[in-house]
Amino acid sequence: MTNWYWIRHGPTHLKSLVGWSDVDVDLSNINRLKKLDDYLPNDSLIISSDLKRTIKTATEIQNMRERLPNNKNLREFNFGEWELKKSSEIAAKYPKLSKDYWSRPGDTAPPNGESWNQAAKRINAEVDNINERYKGKNIIAVGHFGVILTQLQRAAKIQPQSAISFQIDNLSITHLEHLGDKNWRILSVNNII
Repeated sequence: MTNWYWIRHGPTHLKSLVGWSDVDVDLSNINRLKKLDDYLPNDSLIISSDLKRTIKTATEIQNMRERLPNNKNLREFNFGEWELKKSSEIAAKYPKLSKDYWSRPGDTAPPNGESWNQAAKRINAEVDNINERYKGKNIIAVGHFGVILTQLQRAAKIQPQSAISFQIDNLSITHLEHLGDKNWRILSVNNII
């Protein structure tokens, strides 16, 4: 069995959709980062996407853990033309499309961006590769809101519109166990240490 400790990166304080933009992160909550480091298994491998908000968060909690290469396939959803736009701006310009994207996630995509299903396919394939390569290990994956939701969807075997209702706070832990094949167990969601 492989344990996945999904950590959502530290806050960006932006009030817009942030997907593939490489924005900075606020890691001033030293106490919270220390508690995370203390809580997570020391024998874990640690990985993040290739965006600095996850890289910097992973570096803060890495300690003596072995670091795997930053991974582009673990990036947040690509929001295309909606990137760095506020929800109100998007709704005004794309009323039906934005409503469909959030109320019926699946194949609906922002202009020049990814749908839920496209992002989940990319992320799931990479998680499968990591599971195969590091079977039986503890993996700390510093990731993004949408990425963690896709893994909850997969583990719970639910539809995207159900997965999108989970709350995933910055610097929270979502602990999943990969039991083999397509079998997962959810041990905790949005655990604040």
